[in-house]
Amino acid sequence: MTVDETAWIYIFSYCGAIGLILLGIFAMVMYRHLIRIILGLMLLEAGVNLFLITIGFRANAVAPILVEGQQTVAMVDPIPQALVLTAIVIGVGVQALALALVVKTYQAYNTLDTKELADKIAQESGTRIVDGVPVSLPVPLTTRTMVEDKSV
Repeated sequence: MTVDETAWIYIFSYCGAIGLILLGIFAMVMYRHLIRIILGLMLLEAGVNLFLITIGFRANAVAPILVEGQQTVAMVDPIPQALVLTAIVIGVGVQALALALVVKTYQAYNTLDTKELADKIAQESGTRIVDGVPVSLPVPLTTRTMVEDKSV
C-alpha cells in the first residue's frame, strides 16, 4: 500500500466518522420524534466507533497475535478494537432499553412527539407550559394548611 493510498484511507475514515457524529447530533437535536432521536443516537455511536477504529489503524500492519519464530512487524493497536467491541455490546443494550421505553411511552400517551409528550405530562402533573418552560402551579392554601397540620 502506497503512502497516498494510506493517506486517503485516513482522510475518508476520519471524515466518515466526523460526518456520522455530526449527523447523529443533528438528528438528536433537531427532531422531535422519539424514534428519530434514537436513530440519531445510533448514528452517533457508529461514528464514535469508527473514529476509535481509525485511531488504532496502521497501514501494512498485522493483527497483534504473537507466534513463535515470527519476525517482529508493525501491529495494529488492540485497545481501540477492544473498546469498540465493548461499546457495540453496550450500545445494543442502550438501544433496546430506549426502544422499550418508547413503546411504553406510546402505550401510555399515544404519541411519540416530544412536544406533545411534554404537554401531556405537564397536564398530568399540574404544571403549565409558559413559553416552552414548565411552571408549577401554586398549591392552594387549604392544602397547605392541611399539610402543616399533619406535620405537627
